[in-house]
Order: sequence, then structure tokens, then C-alpha cells
Amino acid sequence: MSKQRPLRILHCFRSPVGGIFRHVRDLVIEHSKAGHEVGIICDSSTGGEHEDSLFDEIRPYLALGLIRVPIRRSVSFSDIGVIWDTYKHIKSLRPDVLHGHGAKGGVLARLAGSALRVNRYRVARLYTAHGGSLHYSRSSLIGQFVLRMERLQEYFTDALVFICEYERDTYARKVGRPRTETRLIYNGIGERDFAPVPTRSDAVHYIYIGMLRDLKGPDLFIDAFAKAERILGRPLSALMIGDGPDRDKYRDMMVERGLGKRIGMLPAMRVQQAFAMAQNLVVPSRAEALPYIVLEGLAAGKTIIATRVGGIPEALGVDSAALVKPEDADDLARVMADAIRIPGWHDAVMPAIESVRSVFSASVMASDVLKLYRELLDTQHSQTTAAAS
Repeated sequence: MSKQRPLRILHCFRSPVGGIFRHVRDLVIEHSKAGHEVGIICDSSTGGEHEDSLFDEIRPYLALGLIRVPIRRSVSFSDIGVIWDTYKHIKSLRPDVLHGHGAKGGVLARLAGSALRVNRYRVARLYTAHGGSLHYSRSSLIGQFVLRMERLQEYFTDALVFICEYERDTYARKVGRPRTETRLIYNGIGERDFAPVPTRSDAVHYIYIGMLRDLKGPDLFIDAFAKAERILGRPLSALMIGDGPDRDKYRDMMVERGLGKRIGMLPAMRVQQAFAMAQNLVVPSRAEALPYIVLEGLAAGKTIIATRVGGIPEALGVDSAALVKPEDADDLARVMADAIRIPGWHDAVMPAIESVRSVFSASVMASDVLKLYRELLDTQHSQTTAAAS
């Protein structure tokens, strides 16, 4: 196969929100600009106006189109029909690369790719977990099932891509040492993101940006906010920006605790617009892989306060004073208060912008992913040639 031939690349994932969507958008743009034909298959029922506007931005880069089909979060019998419909779409697009992101995207990409391989169609099958199924515990029945399915699917996988060391180590611990090709390729953000975002004159003290679901810790944010007020001995202000299934629950929680007037809620918006609303960004997640919001916040010059989960220590520094114990609202409140009451705390604790840029660059990420695509396809070509001779 000629190294110069443009590739046909198809990304499969379930939910077009959050970090996975951001990751795919960056790959789409970078690879399209490099002359490759790229497409997306994802869920048709997730996302709103904000996500629709993000799709509109990348449509010019989607030479293979945008295909949206109903993909449920949980496993169900309806998945059989979805997999069949998805396979027909994929087959018609004749991709060189099928890259699945997240658990459901990984299943779709690898099953469809394997079906094509049975029909002697050469296609590279890749999977990036983005946390996903790796958040499950081996001690639960559902966790045992999900993690065993991950192991089984290695037989239908040409390469596993890990977005941080934590994800790679967690996979080896929970699923087992990989029996297929692996590559560590950090999440990266574009050069456009490395620009300070000034804080508005009417800014609040803290912002939470992300999905409104328990995994991301909005309830911990609310608890810690109230405790930070008590530590500092004065009222504070905050905003929770995002959408999700538990929005009403968190609103009720704030009202019950008398915080409804000091913590506002806004729908998902462009991250630069959100960053202008506060200097201090709180990431209270119970589990993560390597969240883009941390990288984007650092690049925008914001102060990040985050739980010590996933790959976040790889971005902030393993000994960073900005890291707090997971599931510990008291520790989170302490650091939230420190960020306000200690002069120069941001400059002393946050990593330098240049060190972030040198490791977490979208151009490096896309180049390394493309190199892996080429290597896998070249290997397949060599194997096919050897078998035919």
C-alpha cells in the first residue's frame, strides 16, 4: 500500500458530548486537513443545540459524512438491529480504518470491522476506551461481564489506544495484559486553545463544567462549596454549567441547603465562554480517564482544582497541591478555600503553559494516531501479500 494514498477513516462512538466528542472532533479536523477522508457514526438521541452547533463546525471536514443511529447506553436486544444497520452503513463507505471510542463505539467498530475482514476486506480495527468500561469494578457482576467482554474483543482488535498512563495501567489490572498492539497517545488540544481567557468583572468564585451525573461529582461540588463558605466565613458564588440526567436532582439539592441563590445553573456552552465566568475551575469527578476540561482550563490560564483520579495527575503533576482525595468534600473544600485565600496560589501550583503544550498537543496526538493507522494497514498488506505468494 502506498504511504501517500489518503485513508478513509471512520470513527464510531455513542454519545456526542464531553471528552470523547472533543477527541474525535480534533482527529477529524487534523486528519481531514492532512488530506484524508473522515466520517462519524454516533448516537442520534444524545446532545442538544450546543452539540448540533459543534457538528455544524466539523461538517466541512466529514467527507464520509455524519451517520446518526439510535445507540442506547445500556446493553439491550435492540443493539442487534443497530449493529446490523451500522454494518450496512460502514460497508457502503469502504473505510480503511474503523476507530471505536468508548465501550459501545468499540463494540460497533470491532464487530463491523471483523465482519468486513471475514469478507476479505482489509480494514484496521482500533479501540480507545476513554475510561468507559474501565470504570467498572471487578467485584461486581456487571463489572465482571463488561471486563470479560473487553478481553474477548481483543481477538477482534488490531490496536488498543490509551489516552494516558492511568488508562493503560487500569486496563492491564482489570482486563489483563493486552494480547494485541497497544499505543499510549495522550489527549491533545489545538494551538487555538492555548490563549488566556480573561475573567469577567462579574465573575463567580468557582465554576463546574461538565455532564450533570453522579460520576462527575456535581453533588461533591455542592457539598464542598458550602464547606468552603464555612472555612472562609463568608458567602461565595458559583456556577454549574452543563446538561445531564441528574440536573433536577442537583437543583433540588441546592435549594434544600439554601444555596439556590449562590450557585447558578446554565446549559452547556462553548468552553471559552464558560471560562470567562470564573478563575477557579473545579473538577470533582469520581472517575476519569484524561478529561479535556482540565487541559483546556490549563491552556486558558485557569486555576484547576481536581480530584486525584484517572490521568488528571499526569496533567497537573503527581504531587500537585491542586489534587484532592476522591469522594472527599472536606478535602475539596479545603483546596477550594486555599485557591482564594492564599496569595499567589495559582502561580505556585499550576503547571507552566509551555509544559502543557509540549505534551498535550492535538497536532502530535493526530500525527501519532495516523502513524499507527499506517503501521496497522502496512502490516495487513504484508500479511496478505505473504499469504498470496
